[in-house]
Amino acid sequence: MQKIKSLMARQGLKSPQESMADLSPVENLRIPSSEEMRELRQQPIDPQAEQEIIDSIEEVYFSNDSFDMVRHELEKLPPELNLQELEDYRDKLKKQQAAVSKRVADLILEKQPSYVKELERVTALQANLQLAAVICTNARRQLRVSKEEFTEASLGLLANQRRRQLLTGLLKSLRTIKTLQRTDVRLSEMLEEEDYPGAIQLCLECQKAASTFKHYSCISELNSKLQDTLEQIEEQLDVALSKTCKHFDVLHYTKVQKAYTLLGKTQTAMDQLHMHFTQAIHNTVFQVVLGYVELCAGNADTKFLKMQYKDLCTHITLDSYIPCLTDLCKALWEVMLSYHRTMQWHEEHDKQKAAPSQDDAAAEADELTVDRSYVKKKLEHGLTRIWQDVQLKVKVYILGTDMSNFKYDDFIVVLDVISRLMQVGEEFCGSKSEVLQESIKRQSVNYFRNYHRARLEELRMFLENETWELCPVKSNFNIAQLHEFKFMGQCRSPSVSPSRQAASSVAPALEELSLFQQFHQEGNPFEMHIEPKEEETEDVLASNGYESDELEKSVYQDYDSDSDVADELKQDYVDEQTGDAPLKSVSRETIRSKKKSDYNLSKACAPILTNTTLNVIRLVGKYMQMMNILKPIAFDVIHCVSQLFDYYLYAVYTFFGRNDMPVPSPSLPTYSGREAVPARVVGPACLYESSGLGLISSRLRTTLNRIQESLIDMDPVGENAGVHGPPEDRKEKVPIPHLSQMVVLTDSGTLYGLAQRVVATESLVFLAEQFESLQSHLDTMMPAAKKPFLQQFYSQTVSTASELRKPIYWIVAAKAIDYEQMLLMMAGVKWDIKEIMSQHNIYVDVLLKEFEQFNKRLGEVSRHVRIPLPVSNVLWEHCIRLANRTLVEGYANVKKCSNEGRALMQLDFQQFLMKLEKLTDLRPIPDKEFVETYIKAYYLTENDMEQFIKNHREYSMKQLANLVNVCLGSHINKKARQKLLSAIDDIDRPKR
Repeated sequence: MQKIKSLMARQGLKSPQESMADLSPVENLRIPSSEEMRELRQQPIDPQAEQEIIDSIEEVYFSNDSFDMVRHELEKLPPELNLQELEDYRDKLKKQQAAVSKRVADLILEKQPSYVKELERVTALQANLQLAAVICTNARRQLRVSKEEFTEASLGLLANQRRRQLLTGLLKSLRTIKTLQRTDVRLSEMLEEEDYPGAIQLCLECQKAASTFKHYSCISELNSKLQDTLEQIEEQLDVALSKTCKHFDVLHYTKVQKAYTLLGKTQTAMDQLHMHFTQAIHNTVFQVVLGYVELCAGNADTKFLKMQYKDLCTHITLDSYIPCLTDLCKALWEVMLSYHRTMQWHEEHDKQKAAPSQDDAAAEADELTVDRSYVKKKLEHGLTRIWQDVQLKVKVYILGTDMSNFKYDDFIVVLDVISRLMQVGEEFCGSKSEVLQESIKRQSVNYFRNYHRARLEELRMFLENETWELCPVKSNFNIAQLHEFKFMGQCRSPSVSPSRQAASSVAPALEELSLFQQFHQEGNPFEMHIEPKEEETEDVLASNGYESDELEKSVYQDYDSDSDVADELKQDYVDEQTGDAPLKSVSRETIRSKKKSDYNLSKACAPILTNTTLNVIRLVGKYMQMMNILKPIAFDVIHCVSQLFDYYLYAVYTFFGRNDMPVPSPSLPTYSGREAVPARVVGPACLYESSGLGLISSRLRTTLNRIQESLIDMDPVGENAGVHGPPEDRKEKVPIPHLSQMVVLTDSGTLYGLAQRVVATESLVFLAEQFESLQSHLDTMMPAAKKPFLQQFYSQTVSTASELRKPIYWIVAAKAIDYEQMLLMMAGVKWDIKEIMSQHNIYVDVLLKEFEQFNKRLGEVSRHVRIPLPVSNVLWEHCIRLANRTLVEGYANVKKCSNEGRALMQLDFQQFLMKLEKLTDLRPIPDKEFVETYIKAYYLTENDMEQFIKNHREYSMKQLANLVNVCLGSHINKKARQKLLSAIDDIDRPKR
């Protein structure tokens, strides 16, 4: 095979495929000749055999025209050739070629009519092309003739006209370019006039015009210049936008927004606006605080400029703190007002353009809606963000200074300013201002703790220097007349600050408007704090406790005459039995003084209070002011208010409710309050022990113990600090007060300081009444969880103030009457008489004389200090009770008594009651039954006496034993007497 190939290459022979490629296309597509066609038709036709032969042809022969069949067949030859096999294979190929040729011939014959028809069309096309060539030749010849015959002058004229039109357009373009070159001057003028929309409109038009002439080389430089100018306009526009953060102007802001709309940067403008507001807040507070710091420093030291705002706030002095805070809030108000007015502008602007015109394109309308929605959401979100920034800046300022040493009025101003600022925040974005509340609460708790401690010490000093003289106030005095309580009458709601209360009293109609509506155009809600206010005068004091001399005269003139006194009382005491007048018992002067002290002055005169009482009331008003402004510390304040009352009550009890004075030695009877209980005669101290124990209710005793344990430092010098608690607890306590040495309670001429006792006790009662009137107001301020404390304070402390009257006035009653002399005189009376007497004993007259002197001295005291009816009743009740019990004690000392002696006892007591009822209006007479029952017990039998002993435990063991020994001694045997005495001892044993 290789030999054949090399032989073909050496002879330059080509393969059949290559030979076919050298043929022309026509030769390559040669149609079989008629002989070939005939030869092919003469061959036997077996379609199936023919198809099998064609199918036996290898697929590679049908692949493409570049297939080299000769090389393919030669490569298939085996290495060793066999002639017979080659001939057989050649015959096979011939058959295949013959089958293919026949198939091709058949196809040619089948398509021959179409071939003939197409050949005719080609011939017709060739004729047409020849005709077209002739026509073109003629046209070219005629055009050449037309060119030669048409004049060059006419064509030149047309060319010149065309050139003129081009030059005219060029001149117009050059003039436009010249105008564009001079536009920057006009733009600068418009920027100076702040006509930002016009400047942007002009610049955009210039850019559009420049794009029309961009084929000129000079325009590229102009485009760059216009772009720089537009950027400069945007910068100035940003500066103009920042100016609206402090001073909002509708026209100015409208120009700015219109300019941003022309630029298509409405959303960007809103982002920039919020950034400027944040920066304005920071710059504003820094500049305000820096100005005050530099002013207080007195030098131009630049170190403050480099400080952080937080550090700068620590350099504010106490004197400049409030002015700086006021200016700070005023500046921040301007920023928030600008933001508020910005929102209003957008709301009104959106309403005006809510309905787009029909000519607006849909895409433009959608874009406008998106911008408006973005702006609205951004502004609404910015409210909280702006207020949060304001709160944080003010918080840093508040906490930067220690306010514990501020004056009360100054601190109230600070609270008022912050309260007003929180009100602004609530109207601005509905915020509760938790940040401000927490910061001012911290300062308030710190300040109030120190302030209250100082006030308690001040109250102790007042009490220790108080002489308990009457503070003259008018009869219509009310705490609402004091400056400290003005806020209660001016505002119904306790959440409104005093400054707003003042504003509401001046212009009530403005209360319905918000602060942003009131100060929309001018003014500032924080300006009122620096405006000088005229000091209001408190018209509460009156000379000598009366509003005028006429009123004082009218108080007494009704009782200066004797017209309303019975004739029997106009004369001196006359014995009903004998007509004698051994002693001047009841005088007209006594009656008049009694009347005046008990009734008239109690109706017409002013309340009884001292300077210390007034000071405590003022303190309560100040505390309530602070609580009114700052509710988070309401409980702490109310607790401190309760301590003021507690300390005052404890001081009054300590000064006047205890008795440490030595008393005479004879045994005296005792009684305990309204309920009569048996009392043993154990010595003179028994009377005064009852004043400290028996006369004090369990509720009052519990209250006094609680105050002593929680508020009173019993060891102020620190000698027994370990006993009374750690130093931390003692810091919250106040040393026990001591009565002023100027107050004398041992003088019998003044009824043992009765005037001072009345002033002290009744001032406490008046203070309790004022607390009662404030309960509803305090209850509204108290947190719900702490209201039980307030209720307990009122039920267990305030309501016990009047109960101090009994132990305090008991001491006066116990010493005002000489009960010991009466016991001695009764011991000298002979009770075992044999005949009924018609004349009472002299000790009754002595006792009545004592009461007359008591009434007279009571009247003298009432000329200096009004003695209210309840006080008069308590004094008379105490004296009468002690007198009656002294009578029983005197009767119990009798060793021998006859029936006539018992009748004399009844006569003495009835005489005492009859004259006593003319001295006092107190009804019924206290312990009247106590004496009468004891006297009647002398007539009881043995069985009745045993029952009497069991039922009447109000009598002492001695008094009951006297009944057994004296009354029944001669009528019963020893065994029966011992039985009754044992019953008495059984009753008394549990008390031991």
